[in-house]
Formats: sequence, structure tokens, C-alpha cells
Amino acid sequence: MNTGRKTIFLVDDDMTNLTIGKKALAASYNVFTLNSGAVMFKMLGNLTPDLILLDVNMPGMDGYEAIKKLKADKKTAHIPVIFLTAFNNEEMELQGLSLGAIDYITKPFSAPLLLKRIEMHLLIETQKHELLFFNNNLAQMVGEKTKTVEELKNAILSTMAELVEYKDKITGVHILRTQLYIKALLDAMKNNNVYEDEVSGMDEVLILQSCQLHDVGKIAIRDSILLKPDDLTPEEFEEIKAHTTFGETVIQKLKEKTKDSDFAEYARIFAITHHERWDGKGYPNGLKGENIPLLGRMMAIADVYDALVTGRPYKNGFSHEKATQIILKGKGSHFDPVLTELFEKVNHEFKRIAADIQ
Repeated sequence: MNTGRKTIFLVDDDMTNLTIGKKALAASYNVFTLNSGAVMFKMLGNLTPDLILLDVNMPGMDGYEAIKKLKADKKTAHIPVIFLTAFNNEEMELQGLSLGAIDYITKPFSAPLLLKRIEMHLLIETQKHELLFFNNNLAQMVGEKTKTVEELKNAILSTMAELVEYKDKITGVHILRTQLYIKALLDAMKNNNVYEDEVSGMDEVLILQSCQLHDVGKIAIRDSILLKPDDLTPEEFEEIKAHTTFGETVIQKLKEKTKDSDFAEYARIFAITHHERWDGKGYPNGLKGENIPLLGRMMAIADVYDALVTGRPYKNGFSHEKATQIILKGKGSHFDPVLTELFEKVNHEFKRIAADIQ
């Protein structure tokens, strides 16, 4: 009987994990617990789930073998797979992602985190199917549906970005706030003729869409590091820094597969340069001064301001006045001095945005 609920296969050889997982998910989804890859494929002959939670380490057929078989069959290739693993191993995670997994969740898992990650991925899958439907029928719906397709594209971008932010236990309002900070800077640059040659050649709509993906590379960072309440070790900080280069790699692949190259190029610049510093002491490439693209210099201010005023599990947020003082102090060292002076003129807009978008 179709109850309208999504169906999830939970595949794990450990009965305790199956029991805990089903208890966490049963209130929201139809959950089938399966203790091996072989049982899963037998079940797939009768039922196609909306998502599969697949343990990596299982006797007989492990998770990697199972996902290869799933993706090789056109009947099951479309089913999203999230790997479950007890190991924090970057190489293993990258291997799984390259085989077609959409995410990794570390065991033992938090029930709220598991539910939220599943909810986000199922929403993305629904929107992907809707977008595909619209694209396939675009000839008949050009006038009526163009706006809907654009809104759907924006919704997918926002959902992807929120999924990344949820890994870091930051709400999606960080994405919206940084968008609005970037818009405030763009408006101020136009009104004050700052970097007018560069700004005049930019597509503001694409900039505001693409800046949502500045942290997309965090999807590859282990939860144990992103959620760590204590200071990071030097090795862990190096892994955090890698989110910039991984983000660039992800967006570069998008760029190769889309005709909307301006959007992808803007997104790539935001991802790879938003942690560079004016004095050359940033990462990942140690770019200095105007060698840092303008979009990266803008996002550096927007991202740092939001980090300063936002509370996290390991710190309280600063007041607007304190955050402004810190950014102004970073003029010519952390931040572009021209943009810092512009920020000083419009910081009241940042304060309003931060207060309005909670």
C-alpha cells in the first residue's frame, strides 16, 4: 500500500546498527533492514527504495562492491546511496564518492543528524526529477515554465548549500546572509564607483546565485573534524583548508558539463579564493593583493563578518560593533583596503541583515 512515505533500505551486517537505525527513521519513513548486500539485491527485485543507507564493511559483498553493482544496472543506478562507516578515513570516503555515493555518515550516528541528512538528500532528488521533467518538456512550456525552472534551479542550489552547512551544524541562514552581504557590497561598489571596470562586466544575478556554493567543498570534510568542539590539531586544520580545493574540483566538473560557464566560473572563484588574505598569508594558494580575484576579496569580508557575529558550539558570537572593529583592523592585512573602507561606510547594512535574518 502506498502511504506517500519515502522508502529506505538500511543495509548493515550489525543487528545493533539495524535496530538503532530503524528506530531513528521509522517515524518518518518506510524502513527495510537488510543484513547483507545479497539480501538487498534480492529485495530490489520486488521493491525500489528512494534511498539506500549502505554499510561499507560487510562480509561477502562489501559496500564498494554493492554500489558498483547498483550503478552498473540502469534499473538501480538512479537510487541515491549514503555510505555508513565506523572509520574516519578520507581516502575511503573519496573512493566511495567517486563510485557514486552522495554522502558519508559516520557510525555511531546521531539520530537528528541522520534524519536531517536524509531529508536534505531526498529533497535534492525530488527537485532533480522535477527539473528533468521540466527540461524534457520545455518546448511546450517555454513561456509558462521558464520562471519555474529558474526558481527550481535556485532551490536546488540553496538545498545543496544548506546540506553542506548542516554538516557544519550551521543553519542555512549563513548562506542567505552572505548572499545579502555580497549584494550590499556590490550595491555600494556601484554607488561609489569602486572597481567600476570589473563590476560593470559582472552578472549580478549569477554572482548572487553562485556565492551560495562557496563552502561546497565541506561535503568532503569528515564530520569528526567539522563538529569538533575543541581546537583543531595542525593536521586537522590542513584537512579543513582542503575544502577550498575540493570545492574548486567539484565546481570544475560542473563547469565542464554545463553551458552556463559564467555561473560555474563565479562559483569556482568563490570556492577557491574566499580564504585568501590581502597580505598573502591566506590559503590555499597564498595569493596576495589584487592577484586575489575581486569576488574572493568580497567573500572574505562577508564570510568573516558572519563568522564573527554568529554563535557556534565552541564560541559566542561577537556584537556587530566588535566584529566591525576586527574587520577594520584587518584593513591591508587580511582584507582589501579599498573594500574595507567601503565596508566601513555600509556596515550598518550588515548589522541590519544579521538582525533580520536569524
